[in-house]
Amino acid sequence: MSDTQQGGAVATSAPPSVDDGLTPAALAEKYGLSVSGARPGLFEYVRELWSRRHFILAFSSAKLTAQYSQAKLGQVWQVATPLLNALVYYLIFGLILDAGRGMTKDVYIPFLVTGIFVFTFTQSSVMAGVRAISGNLGLVRALHFPRASLPISFSLQQLQQLLFSMIVLVAIAIAFGSYPSARWLLLLPALFLQFVFNVGLAMIMARMGSKTPDLAQLMPFVMRTWMYASGVMFSIQTMLADKPAWIADILMYNPAAVYMDLIRFALIDGYGAENLPAHVWMTALAWALVFGIGGFVYFWKAEERYGRG
Repeated sequence: MSDTQQGGAVATSAPPSVDDGLTPAALAEKYGLSVSGARPGLFEYVRELWSRRHFILAFSSAKLTAQYSQAKLGQVWQVATPLLNALVYYLIFGLILDAGRGMTKDVYIPFLVTGIFVFTFTQSSVMAGVRAISGNLGLVRALHFPRASLPISFSLQQLQQLLFSMIVLVAIAIAFGSYPSARWLLLLPALFLQFVFNVGLAMIMARMGSKTPDLAQLMPFVMRTWMYASGVMFSIQTMLADKPAWIADILMYNPAAVYMDLIRFALIDGYGAENLPAHVWMTALAWALVFGIGGFVYFWKAEERYGRG
């Protein structure tokens, strides 16, 4: 017996364990343990996101409903806000500055309203993405779910809002002489590509905003500059006709301008293919793939760090 009595107490030596001498990492591997909150593999992460698709859709719909819940006009503001912006821009740029020169009023008004609605889709997705993590820390810290669900939900919310606005946009196009045709079907792929681009950009901004909350204060200035550089209120080709061609090319091939021009081309009869840059559909696809895939991977790489620190 190895038991010894010391002051009436009995000390018993424990038998050696089969786990003695194993490192913590070896023990975890032996018993199938993993680090809490560890980042899953990329394909596993995609699978987890797909399994949360009902949550993503419900969360975006709830956010959309709650957005104007305190306003008396409620969801009417989804359409009224961009329309009021369009009115202000028309008074300043259309009437005072003559930014629509080269276009008739029947073309310029749908041109302007389309630009504002489409750019607002991207702008709102970016602004929501910046706050996707930092503005929902309670949810992020309380529940385990793929964090990419948040920027995707917010981008989906903005898509739903745009679809409401499209009803008014279609009515304006018809009122100014652009009637439904087969070309209107191009709206579907154009909006889909823009949505993919927006999701990727929102994910990039969500990761950046999670560590730098002040980014939310800076982004309105960045987005305003982007709006003026994208030809929302004027034709880039016409306004820069006396400038070096490479300046117009840079502005016309930026993603916001590409998606606006595709939707204008699809919707407005007087806005022909001569207003589009060369290989515009390939450019739109490239922007969607680069930002959609790149943004997703960039966000996924920091998955285990969201909500910590």
